[in-house]
Amino acid sequence: MYISINKQVGLKLVELSDAPILYKLINESRAYLREWLPWIDRIKSKNDMELFILNCFYGYEANGIINTVILFNKKIVGMAGYNMIDWMNRTTSIGYWIDQRYQGKGITTLVAYTLTDYAFKNLKLNRVEIRAAVQNKKSRAIPEKLGYQKEGRLKQAEWVNDRFLDHVLYGIVESDWK
Repeated sequence: MYISINKQVGLKLVELSDAPILYKLINESRAYLREWLPWIDRIKSKNDMELFILNCFYGYEANGIINTVILFNKKIVGMAGYNMIDWMNRTTSIGYWIDQRYQGKGITTLVAYTLTDYAFKNLKLNRVEIRAAVQNKKSRAIPEKLGYQKEGRLKQAEWVNDRFLDHVLYGIVESDWK
């Protein structure tokens, strides 16, 4: 699967062959990423990255969970996808990370828009959520730009980098989507 978002930005399903590039990106942005993502410290080698990708494959096979690499000018710059899909309740949760050098260019906003639209139109889901740490203003700006509603604060929602982080929960339902 490949989705062209515009001339510069696209998404493709993550492949095992992407492991070396993804591992390199994580290492280059590790100090920044570990502030927000609990799994970063578990990726200590290319083999760990391969295991992470294999877990993505399992999620796809078991539940249809889609994990993609973010492409900017055909170069891998991050990952995005559905953290889970609850088919019974027709809901999903989107997660994303991008190389720090590519932040602030609107790439992740385009990606989140595309994944939201895909969830409603192709997967026929009714609700999409995005959770972001209260202090992660860049990540929180994405659902806010896309018209998601701030639905609440989740106290101590995640253990990251030896501390609990509160999250803001954003949600949007299909009938409110543009």
